[in-house]
Amino acid sequence: MAIERTSQPVRQLTADALGLAKAVRAMRDHGSNQADDPPLSDDDPRLNEVRELLKSYGGVIFTGPPGTSKSWYAAKIGTALAGHDEKRIVFLQFHPSYQYEDFMVGIVPNAEGTGFELVERPFLRMCRAAEGDPDHSYVIVIDELSRADPGRVFGEALTYLERSKRGLPFHLAMGEHVGEVRVPDNLVILATMNPLDRGVDEVDAAFERRFAKIAMEPDVGILASLLDRNGVTDPLRRRILAFFSKVNARARANPLAAVGHTFFSDVYDATSLKRLWEHQLRFLFEKAYRLNPDGLEEVRRDWERIFADSGGLSEAEAKERRGAASGDGAES
Repeated sequence: MAIERTSQPVRQLTADALGLAKAVRAMRDHGSNQADDPPLSDDDPRLNEVRELLKSYGGVIFTGPPGTSKSWYAAKIGTALAGHDEKRIVFLQFHPSYQYEDFMVGIVPNAEGTGFELVERPFLRMCRAAEGDPDHSYVIVIDELSRADPGRVFGEALTYLERSKRGLPFHLAMGEHVGEVRVPDNLVILATMNPLDRGVDEVDAAFERRFAKIAMEPDVGILASLLDRNGVTDPLRRRILAFFSKVNARARANPLAAVGHTFFSDVYDATSLKRLWEHQLRFLFEKAYRLNPDGLEEVRRDWERIFADSGGLSEAEAKERRGAASGDGAES
């Protein structure tokens, strides 16, 4: 069958034309993949706090329990500092196998397969780019900083992260191959860290000293905004907020039991709230209170009160769930 050709001009469909521009921008910024997730305003208080801290420190670490917007803020602030230019920002995630060779300089097979060559990794590449463009900020955003050994990953660059040593020349162990290195003033490092991760005690004190820290805590005000956005109304909304405040107050004595506000991002009604408990929160609390069954039972009772007289959880369901949960605990 012959295909009829046409002389009509071909229309280029952009992300804007397809209504996807916001989603594309959100995913590029790494803050969220939600299409209605806007960039930070230039007068955002957290953004301005980071700007001030960077005048004195080599970088900023957002530290706090899971679900407290650490990664969201690091990504959004990093993107703002980089002027929303994706060429001036890189997103990394540390993990137990992440090494100096992944971050600074590594040896890889050459394209011909006849041998090996040195390759500059993200940190060196960003140092070079920032040094060649001193009028703009370049940003490295590191998620889960403490899951690797930061002192080992940064190697010789550790000393030169300090503000007073920025721009001073130094050499890597393979210095004769990569030449002189400088950490320029306009290179920004933002990172996230859960202070209760096992690896945190191992984080090099010399490394931490060069960074400012911002505590990211469970925030009842942000939770209220999330529930309002999702259309959750009283009495369910009020009871969720009361539960959230109570368990996090109790978590002062048991930090493992802290619950971040973003756990509730997809709560719209009693059904989605029950799903949150069944598939996330119950496991968090069972782990946090594994040596304190009375504390766990108290949390369960507080949770069941959310649904009392609101068409949610009946007393029979609550009793059945307590029995099932007790059985699960005995198995573990």
